[in-house]
Amino acid sequence: MNGNDTLARLAGVIDGRRGGDPEKSYVARLFSKGTDAILKKVGEEATEVVMAAKDGDRGRIVAETADLWFHSLVALSHFGLGPAEVLAELERREGLSGLEEFALRKAQHREGEDS
Repeated sequence: MNGNDTLARLAGVIDGRRGGDPEKSYVARLFSKGTDAILKKVGEEATEVVMAAKDGDRGRIVAETADLWFHSLVALSHFGLGPAEVLAELERREGLSGLEEFALRKAQHREGEDS
């Protein structure tokens, strides 16, 4: 078993809660509130990761990152995506230097604007 399996299983649970009873499921409640509520939670959790890191609290960093990943999976599901797409993108970037990858994305963005 690896992290990819864990993410895939969790994504399956999240997908299964879509359309569920908002009174019985936190995930169903988020889905029922729509895009803005889901994205707000992702932003809140990202901020909490930053705050935990600024404090240097390793336990909180892990816990808040878990919350961020969870809410990111909810956002991915909302948009019909899953962890496989993110993992494929990370694998695509593997072996590229961060600066090369950033320059490539910037060039692709400019090409898209010129079209």
